[in-house]
Amino acid sequence: MSKKESQLEKAQRRAEEAIKETNEAIERLGSRSSRLYDALGALQDRFDRIRNVPESERLEYERVKSIRLSWKQQAEKIEADYTAAKAGAVGKGVAGAGAGVAVAAMGPTAAMGIATTFGVASTGTAISTLSGAAATNAALAWLGGGALAAGGGGMAAGEAMLALAGPVGWAIAGVALLGSGALLIKGKMDQGRIEQVFTLVSKRDEKSYELAIVELEERIRRIDDETGKLEEAVARIDTFGLDYSEMAEEQQYELGSYVNLMNSSTQLLVNPILGLQPKYTEEDLDEFISAESVAVEQEARPLVIALCNFLYGIDIDSKDASLLYKSFRKNKAFLEQFGLKKADFDAAVMETVERALSRKRELSESHSQ
Repeated sequence: MSKKESQLEKAQRRAEEAIKETNEAIERLGSRSSRLYDALGALQDRFDRIRNVPESERLEYERVKSIRLSWKQQAEKIEADYTAAKAGAVGKGVAGAGAGVAVAAMGPTAAMGIATTFGVASTGTAISTLSGAAATNAALAWLGGGALAAGGGGMAAGEAMLALAGPVGWAIAGVALLGSGALLIKGKMDQGRIEQVFTLVSKRDEKSYELAIVELEERIRRIDDETGKLEEAVARIDTFGLDYSEMAEEQQYELGSYVNLMNSSTQLLVNPILGLQPKYTEEDLDEFISAESVAVEQEARPLVIALCNFLYGIDIDSKDASLLYKSFRKNKAFLEQFGLKKADFDAAVMETVERALSRKRELSESHSQ
């Protein structure tokens, strides 16, 4: 007779199902983004052939072309880094660890879906609280469903768990730690309190993923619509000739509208899916430090941000906070992911997290009034 599913296991399973559906939507987004990228390239190619285009319009579509190429480079980097990270994980025997929703391999369209999900600025930098290698690792951990982060291998110390500040969520990595006995709490009542916290986290994340799926599907719909318009524009421009100065005025006006179309279409590639962005960012922490005159050591920042995202929107009391602190402080593997030792993680960290989240709530409430 099978064991009855606990509230935590039920919440965890539902969060995993939502994450799997989200990953599937991200892959669909990638295939649509690939088609949009190709349509933009075809339209750009038509513009490049036309002589005597006004400087203002040429500069604008060259700017858009640069953004599009930066996005493609980001996608290619994610694909390459994922391959390298997965190889490292296999070498350490942790591939496939965690929640069981990791993908076996990533092709170009999946990488494009990740690049679109995270968004890319015109400089090619990921729009995220993380930048550079850490941003890529956050994307990789998301694609793997947290498997690499939970497994603890395949990435440099401190980088894998940084992903917890992003959309991978504690519903996967945190409960994986709990399930493996890594959260070392004695006493049935105390264990129950910790499990309740993770149950709330899983339920919160499930709702977040469900909203993100709606946003992803809307982005896919808009990309399909814009791609169709771009392909129609390519067919139209082919009938205009190759000299702007010899085109009819209405054709010149139409070309100008296509520059605007390229711009709006490119934004669908590079603007992030808001529902999968971190709730607490580097900027939030900087604002808190400045407003409250709090000192946070540089090496502790990733941990504070991760814990703020873990507890975002979760009501806990001082007992819960104390139990969480004791759990994580005893967990050597957990601390190593942040490049910390037991002595580096004192009770003041949890106090800072609580104060930082309180400050975030106050600001959010004041902005909503």
